[in-house]
Amino acid sequence: MEAGACDNAGAPFIEQSSGQGDLSGSSDEGEGTMDKETVPAAERAVETESMMKRLFGFEKEDLSSWHRLVCLLNRPTDPASLGIFRFLFGMIMAIDITQERGLSHLDYKYLDGAPVCRFPLFSFLQPLPLDYMYLVYVVMLFGAVGIMLGCFYRLSCLMFISTYWYIFFLDKTAWNNHSYLYGLIGFQLTFMDANRYWSIDGLRNPQKKNSQVPLWNYTLLRFQIFIVYFIAGIKKLDADWVEGYSMSYLAHHWLFDPFRMILPNEMVSLLVVHGGGLCLDLSAGYLLFFDATRPFGIFFVSYFHCMNSQLFSIGMFAYTMLATSPLFCYPDWPRHFFARFPEILRPVLPLTSPPPQPSTSCVYPVTQRTSTGLQDLSPAPKASKTRFKHKLATLFTILYLAEQFFLPYSHFITQGYNNWTNGLYGYSWDMMVHSRSHQHVKITYKDGKTGDVGYLNPGVFTQSRRWKDHGDMLKQYATCLSRHLPHYNISDPEIYFDIWVSINERFQQRIFDPRVNIVKADWSPFRPNPWLMPLLVDLSPWRTKFQEIEGSLDNQTEIVFIADFPGLLLENYVSEDLGNTSVQVLQGQLNVEIVDEKKNYTLQPGEQKQLPAGAYHKVYTVSEGPSCYMYIYVNTTEAALQRNFTKLFELQERVRNGTETEPLPPELQSLITGENEGSEANVMDPVVQLFLRRQRRMKEVKKRREANVCERLNRFTVKKYYMLRRAFLMTAIAMRNLAVGLPPLEQLTREVAFANMKEPETEASQDLKDEVGHDEL
Repeated sequence: MEAGACDNAGAPFIEQSSGQGDLSGSSDEGEGTMDKETVPAAERAVETESMMKRLFGFEKEDLSSWHRLVCLLNRPTDPASLGIFRFLFGMIMAIDITQERGLSHLDYKYLDGAPVCRFPLFSFLQPLPLDYMYLVYVVMLFGAVGIMLGCFYRLSCLMFISTYWYIFFLDKTAWNNHSYLYGLIGFQLTFMDANRYWSIDGLRNPQKKNSQVPLWNYTLLRFQIFIVYFIAGIKKLDADWVEGYSMSYLAHHWLFDPFRMILPNEMVSLLVVHGGGLCLDLSAGYLLFFDATRPFGIFFVSYFHCMNSQLFSIGMFAYTMLATSPLFCYPDWPRHFFARFPEILRPVLPLTSPPPQPSTSCVYPVTQRTSTGLQDLSPAPKASKTRFKHKLATLFTILYLAEQFFLPYSHFITQGYNNWTNGLYGYSWDMMVHSRSHQHVKITYKDGKTGDVGYLNPGVFTQSRRWKDHGDMLKQYATCLSRHLPHYNISDPEIYFDIWVSINERFQQRIFDPRVNIVKADWSPFRPNPWLMPLLVDLSPWRTKFQEIEGSLDNQTEIVFIADFPGLLLENYVSEDLGNTSVQVLQGQLNVEIVDEKKNYTLQPGEQKQLPAGAYHKVYTVSEGPSCYMYIYVNTTEAALQRNFTKLFELQERVRNGTETEPLPPELQSLITGENEGSEANVMDPVVQLFLRRQRRMKEVKKRREANVCERLNRFTVKKYYMLRRAFLMTAIAMRNLAVGLPPLEQLTREVAFANMKEPETEASQDLKDEVGHDEL
């Protein structure tokens, strides 16, 4: 045999496995390459295949040496499935750019001259001027469309990933697992031959059209998706997920109504939400891997992702994952699928014939005449021995997959990014494992020269809230605030953060030390954060007690569970609306100071202290260990408002059905007109005003919920139209500005106003939200 050539052992070109899994994926590439005399020989060869060959598509001998591994990973494979995925991925990314990537509201995020604190991964990364940011997005959009069409494919991939990763690294607060996955897939496609099928490049270059691709193209993508599922399942083995504390609120969603017909809500959360999610993530990759289980795998992951698209605001992630499932099928499935379409559609549909042609990207075995007379009668391949590019592709595949398996567990290196959870959220595949709620956030500044102390509105100078949970972002935020505050006559500012967080339904507790000046605090990406407060995991068993306490309360009473460290205090203000507020000790010892009264009260476990409304108080933890206590309160103002609403609703019903005998006073005459828009404009009583607005909002919500499919589709279409319209018009304005310069301010104002135009229904709904407010809805 010629040096460097691949023999027929393990992976002959004319043999095809009938049950291949993740690595190889079988196809019908050999069709048309054997005459009638060779068919019986091929059938006998298939009959003698080993179990490993039938399951995985290769023999264990293919892994016995570097040379055989190179031959295996560069084995010729049908490009059809890869080409379809390339088209779908490019299309989904083009849609995503206008939505989750933010093209439709780019000017809000990167407005020139706005004093905004940003959170790039590297401090030297800064956004370009607004018009140039639009240009970056245009390049990314053209790249995505080029990937979809397979037009100037390599250039399109480079255009997409260079701008995509720039945007990704520019803002850590927008990081999530699926955005990271998009960048990884775009990076992989750059090195693949995904333009060999159903592409404009194939029309331009006959050598590329319908030519085979090396097996590693499929191997990378399949393993990447396997990692997403499997590592996500491994991360869900966390005790909080297994015990049902991570996403317990999801059980109330209407998607789980069928399960609540046979199970109580607690069991739906534990068994369906958490148990089902764990089992699916752990098994999905394996179910998709093998022929026998693949139909079940595709069904379950499709159902799973369709549910996720309704449960979470995750952009195009669900549809991207749906597009990856066919990658696990036989690579030639599009040929069989599109062959069923009418002949008149064939010119615009992907190719169904002829079989793919040989490619220099693949390594072909040398087939010799045997005693049975079997020989390779396929077209002469371009390459029959391994070359440097084949070895390089094999090395790239191995190193990339090793890195992807290692990175989710690399947090011992980047320790500075570890908080209560490990690493920057976005590359660990710990999807939905942790839920957080924030009860109290206080930012204190101190003038370094005068010693004056003041407070900042949480989130000032920033558009994100993610900084509250990550020490690296908190350091960036404090540094940014120290640059802005001198413009407000605050010299050498010191910044202190007091942030209270509950993770997975635990106690509310401090995440960072409130006594540390974060501006001067030490932080390194490779050392543990010294001012991070430990998570009080020893108090986790209290969560079962929380449920008992909350179950014993009436509908108007609310409760907040607090845990604090020895030597620290919580300064709090009780709103005048909370007319019945008390603090009760669960564990440890407290000293409660009523500031106005200048009195201190020592509380032991089980003891309770009533707190005055409209006043400050301080809670000191004086025990040797952490203290646990709870605030019990009733919003008396809201309770009174709800009682008035109930009376007005009953009165309105009596007026409508004619049972009300007393004449209505003038201030209640508007109850007769109902909840028509503007009916509350002339009402003087604020309670009646709020009632009418609430009724109108409830009527609108009911109308939306009871809308038929056509109405929902119309509303969705109109919403997307105006979003795309704004993205297009604002991009056109920016490109015009770059090409010919800025127009007069009056013209620019009119153009932006025209781009901001919305459908009347949306404007009315937004006005109603602004008037009523979230709490009253």
